Amino acid sequence: MSDIVDLDKKYVLPTYARADVEFVSGNNARLVDSHGKEYIDFASGIAVVSVGHANKRVNDAICKQLSNITHTSNLYYIAPQARAAQKIVDASGYDMKCFFGNSGAEANEGAIKIARRFGEKDGEVKRYKVITLQHSFHGRTITTVKATGQEKMHNYFGPYPDGFVYADDINHVASLVDEHTCAVMIELVQGEGGVQPLDKEAVQKLAKFLKEKNVLLMIDEVQTGVYRTGKFLASNYYDIEPDVVTLAKGLGGGVPIGVVMTTLKEVFSAGDHGSTFGGNFLSTTAACEVMDILNEMNDNGKLQEGIAYFDSELEKFYAAHKDIFTSKVGIGMMCGLRVRDADTLSKIISNARQEGVIVLKAGRDTLRLLPALTITREEIDEGFKALNRAVDSL
Repeated sequence: MSDIVDLDKKYVLPTYARADVEFVSGNNARLVDSHGKEYIDFASGIAVVSVGHANKRVNDAICKQLSNITHTSNLYYIAPQARAAQKIVDASGYDMKCFFGNSGAEANEGAIKIARRFGEKDGEVKRYKVITLQHSFHGRTITTVKATGQEKMHNYFGPYPDGFVYADDINHVASLVDEHTCAVMIELVQGEGGVQPLDKEAVQKLAKFLKEKNVLLMIDEVQTGVYRTGKFLASNYYDIEPDVVTLAKGLGGGVPIGVVMTTLKEVFSAGDHGSTFGGNFLSTTAACEVMDILNEMNDNGKLQEGIAYFDSELEKFYAAHKDIFTSKVGIGMMCGLRVRDADTLSKIISNARQEGVIVLKAGRDTLRLLPALTITREEIDEGFKALNRAVDSL
């Protein structure tokens, strides 16, 4: 591993505070590092490896596709892209069309462009403002960083695009809507902001208000989407009908992909938006197989069984350590525990890695857990045993 560390330090920009570990293989919710040590993965690549590491069905589908063709560009029809779009729209229950990119940030950029295009009408006051929430996270590009409601992320990189307004909370949004507002973009469960679900009634009230005002409701489901909360979309869980939804992370099962989907089917014309790699044969073949696997798990009840078991074990763990954790948060397999202070949280994550379980941190001093949706009971049990050891050794 020392060779890799040296190469990384010499040639890779230091944008990540890397842990001192290199993973070399995996199987479902298990990982193996370069020294042969095994871990239970309660992070799944930050909610990306939704159907587990080295999923055979996904790998077989990718290999078969690679032996035929990988990329042609979006100047031509791409069969798995069309099939992936159909599977996504059907699972959502909404009447939408999709645009494919390569990441969550790209998907959110696409959503913002849709909102701005929607707000540009000849002869009328241009609507360009997008309201987001404090503690939100929408990406790392210049525009999505500005859309993110965290002031600490707005250092160094200005000047930024104009037109972003931050509401203190979901109940504050309506008062900020004016004649220049074209959209509201929110996460229904704030991920980086501390695994914080929004109040369901407040979201439904806002959705109704925005319909009346002809302002777009855009839901960032980059982390919550693709069954992470138990429903295909968190929007389904909240019983709302957004105008725009963004997806990424778990959709590709580890292959880079991003999607913006919208009810505004004619908002773009040829040339208004594009992506060289977006929706190519590789990424959309992976997405099709991931969708099939998770749809099957949803239909046969295994998804809900896994979520219920993980939640019950998390509840036991929380109850046993209330001297350290102040509350349990999240929905489905997007969950977390508030920790009494940031120093304790850092120690838990470090100890957990030493004990053989991978966990994450999020804002508001939150221990974040995002396991693969295919995680087994045995893997869950092993992971919580390791977490208990990590906490007991504080």
